Amino acid sequence: MASQLPLFPRVVFTKLEPISLIAGCVAPFISADWFIEEQIESPKLLQHNDNSRLVALQLGNAYGLLFMLGVAVLYTTTELKVVRNYLWALWVADIGHIGLTAYLLGYQRFMAWSEWNAMTWGNIGATVRENFIIL
Repeated sequence: MASQLPLFPRVVFTKLEPISLIAGCVAPFISADWFIEEQIESPKLLQHNDNSRLVALQLGNAYGLLFMLGVAVLYTTTELKVVRNYLWALWVADIGHIGLTAYLLGYQRFMAWSEWNAMTWGNIGATVRENFIIL
């Protein structure tokens, strides 16, 4: 059914989105501490404990689930309505994703995009880009 999407959204949601979800899944399993530190650029003075590592690993697991759901919906359904509803669900979740990241960055860090690290660009920049495609 994804083949009925226009070219640009089809490439984003069937190629780029799955790659970014796999990266989000694998990264905390490679190094939970690195994954935690990269969420919001800060001095490396934080001590990570098993609770924060567990949350990072659970987030990675959730990214893996989202990858599998996206592949299942976009590559197996024959119902355009299901694809449309899946994209709406992504849109709503992305608003929360962007909003929470911006909230925890705070106004000063949010506005200082030249200082954003790759993780922040992924969390905000890539997510905003996808939302313009959905609309």
